[in-house]
Amino acid sequence: MRRIALFLENDKTMKLVEWAAILLFLATASGSYFLLNSQSGRTDFISPPLTAALLVVNLIPAITLLVLLGRRIAKGRAAQSVIATSGRLHVRLVVLFSLIASIPMLLVVIFASLLFQYGVEFWFSDRARGMLENANNLARGYYDQNRRDVGEETITMASDLRSFLTERGIDHPEFAENYSFQVLTRKLNESAIIQIGEDGVPRTAAAVNPANIGEGPKITKDVLDQLMNGQGYVVIAKPNKIESVTALDLESRVFLYAARDSDMLALSQWERAQSVLADYDMLFSRSRSLQLQFNVALFFVSLFMVGIALWVALAVADRLVRPVNELVDAAKRITEGDLATRVPTSLDKDEIGTLGRAFNRMTERLETQTSALLTANEQLGNRRAFIETVLESVTAGILSLDQDGNVSLINSHAQALIAKESEFLLDKKLSDIAPEFAKLIDEGTENAIIQFSSDNEIRTLEVQIVKGKQGHVITFEDITQQLLDQRRAAWSDVARRIAHEIKNPLTPIQLAAERLQRRFGKNIEEGAPIFAQLTGTIIRQVGDLRNIVDEFSSFARMPKPVFREENMVDIAKQAVFLQEVAHPDIGFRFDAESPTISLVCDRRQLGQALTNVVKNAVEAIEQKAAANDDFSMKDGKISLRVYRVEDEVEIRLEDNGIGLPAERERIVEPYMTTRDKGTGLGLAIVKKIIEEHFGDIAFSDADPADNGSGTCVTIRLNPAKLNRLGESFPYQHAENGTNETIIGGFRNADDKDRPQTEKLPPN
Repeated sequence: MRRIALFLENDKTMKLVEWAAILLFLATASGSYFLLNSQSGRTDFISPPLTAALLVVNLIPAITLLVLLGRRIAKGRAAQSVIATSGRLHVRLVVLFSLIASIPMLLVVIFASLLFQYGVEFWFSDRARGMLENANNLARGYYDQNRRDVGEETITMASDLRSFLTERGIDHPEFAENYSFQVLTRKLNESAIIQIGEDGVPRTAAAVNPANIGEGPKITKDVLDQLMNGQGYVVIAKPNKIESVTALDLESRVFLYAARDSDMLALSQWERAQSVLADYDMLFSRSRSLQLQFNVALFFVSLFMVGIALWVALAVADRLVRPVNELVDAAKRITEGDLATRVPTSLDKDEIGTLGRAFNRMTERLETQTSALLTANEQLGNRRAFIETVLESVTAGILSLDQDGNVSLINSHAQALIAKESEFLLDKKLSDIAPEFAKLIDEGTENAIIQFSSDNEIRTLEVQIVKGKQGHVITFEDITQQLLDQRRAAWSDVARRIAHEIKNPLTPIQLAAERLQRRFGKNIEEGAPIFAQLTGTIIRQVGDLRNIVDEFSSFARMPKPVFREENMVDIAKQAVFLQEVAHPDIGFRFDAESPTISLVCDRRQLGQALTNVVKNAVEAIEQKAAANDDFSMKDGKISLRVYRVEDEVEIRLEDNGIGLPAERERIVEPYMTTRDKGTGLGLAIVKKIIEEHFGDIAFSDADPADNGSGTCVTIRLNPAKLNRLGESFPYQHAENGTNETIIGGFRNADDKDRPQTEKLPPN
């Protein structure tokens, strides 16, 4: 049964079955029609087995088509239900009811057809017909015998009368007695001698009527014509008597009429037998069509009964499936979150009603419990949101670990420090994403300062670990910038003190050396060249020391930037142009998104920073050319690009020089240098300028596909912040009598003799 149901649920297969059933039904109907039509001329009874076989052969595909039609109706009604199912239960009930109705119906049809046809066949057999024909022949023979007797008696009596009339005549006294004797001895009821005149009017010459029958004899024109044509006598059968007419003298047109009363019962029996035989003959001639009509009626009655079974199946299926569909629809809506769903229940205490009431009680309890859970979950969500807000508001990175060492909670600061934003860290092992922290937990350390590698940079973190019942909570803060600021502040103080202590004696020393050279240089004859060389050395070294002191002073006391709206493309192009003129062997390339990129900035300081960065790239190429025989200055490439990235202005410089040092995170620290003549203050000043412009600077390896090994310096500036800075400080005219517009403060007094483009010290 399950296989049949699965077979019926396959739409593609069932379409083939439907077409096959239609073709089979048409084939069987056509074959039956041609078979019966070929025997249309016969009037005998069709063989009952053949009739039953034809009926079953046509009934099976017809019932199959009905079942398939019921299947389609069932699937259509199921598709229109609230849950729009495929109608499996409908189809199964239709199949079940069809089998229950069809199999007994086929058996009943077979037995009814055979029983009817075998029973009727007897009445249309030769024996039944023979009995009816014999009965009819007996009645007819008896009646015909009476007719012959009357006719023969009439002829004999006519012969006797003719002889008597020839000898004695009709007027003889003995004629009447002789005539009456003839009528009575022959058991006739009446007789008459009639002459038909030329005018056709009959005249009775003599008559004998012992029974006193009032109706006179009549010779019709048809009887007269038959006798005139030479027929010996004519017998006429009437309902109550048999008449006979014969000619006494044909030339004189004298005829003898005789009649005998017939047996009414015998006559009615003969007529009845004759009528029955006629009806039987007519029925026998229609027996074949009646047989076909009965089987056709049986065929349609069978289909009607199967159709009723299908209708009952659909009605029962609807009644059974409706509450099930309502339960399925309610369950579906509950899975979608509608816990207020209820199914309609009846007052009947059957299984379906009990199930519906139990379902409603369940959903009511679910709604109550879910409401309580949602309330509790909302409270927990609010608490969690509050905790996450607190965690996001703190500047420290926070990690929460479960007992297995997996990350269960992480704030954005920790996410940004440990991994990229796109990388998902929840539920990952701490040892896989931050082995430095995992090592501290294994060692049982609660507080520590560690070096942590992030994005190819070494950062200094202050870590605190708290152990709880559910795991560990790690709090860490990046103190790299703090330490750098501390060292920078210390070096600034040192530089300021050194500049103050060294700058005071330099001027007297330089003046003294120049005075010695002017006053005594001409008077010394012996050793004059040596004296000039020594005093010149003193003067040059004092100049070098003054430059160093100026560098210390510049680092220790940077002037406040003077903000104007400038074209960033011109500033960057000027920095590249200065180095391109000084180093024509190196290939320089400058790209800009557009000819004008406006930015509020200090043109002098930003130009100094870019000039220093480009100069460092030139020196990196020089170092690579000196250290590598296969690389020359002509192979050097420097590219500088200025473009907008979303809401920022990005300046990117790439070279194919010697590259970054191993301690790349310290290259912006004061007095950190990798060159023999460098002071280590250039990039520190560049970083300070960029920070005062609310930007940031980053160092990375150049793309090998573009420049091979080398350095990539990326400077990002935020125009929105710089514009807000301009809005916070109104434009002011400088007090030096010029038309210069200053934003954010005034120039320092020591800056008025500083050139517009200051050369930063080498790094």
